[in-house]
Amino acid sequence: MERTFVAIKPDGVQRGLIGKIITRIEEKGLKITGLKMLSVSKEQAEKHYKEHEGKSFYNDLIKYITSSPIIAMVVEGENVVKTVRQLMGKTNPSDAEIGTIRGDYSAEMSFNTIHGSDSIESAEREIKIYFTEEEICSNWKTMYEIIKSKL
Repeated sequence: MERTFVAIKPDGVQRGLIGKIITRIEEKGLKITGLKMLSVSKEQAEKHYKEHEGKSFYNDLIKYITSSPIIAMVVEGENVVKTVRQLMGKTNPSDAEIGTIRGDYSAEMSFNTIHGSDSIESAEREIKIYFTEEEICSNWKTMYEIIKSKL
């Protein structure tokens, strides 16, 4: 089973979208195996956005993600990286389709509500920034998994 990292960013938390976003993930049949609210430290932010270091927007990313709490999640499922990215919609909300999280809840690129890893490798790296293995609870089944196993 694939894992990915998902974060509801500060604007999503501040706007009260936590439940709506989690509902979309769960209704898709994906399993949330790690979940917590946290204030991102500068060190965590720098590790998370390391690939953007030196770019003109890097400092703004660090300032934004550390400005208010986030909801950090580990999500599991088949093709979960691709599935979550489809649920989120395009990075720029003005290009995101209605019906996606960003298309429905985000107004501008700087505040695009949600982050999801772009690859399995990124997911593994990002999960380790925010979770210990002991904080991830994979040993249970969703109703979707139970039904699927009986077919």
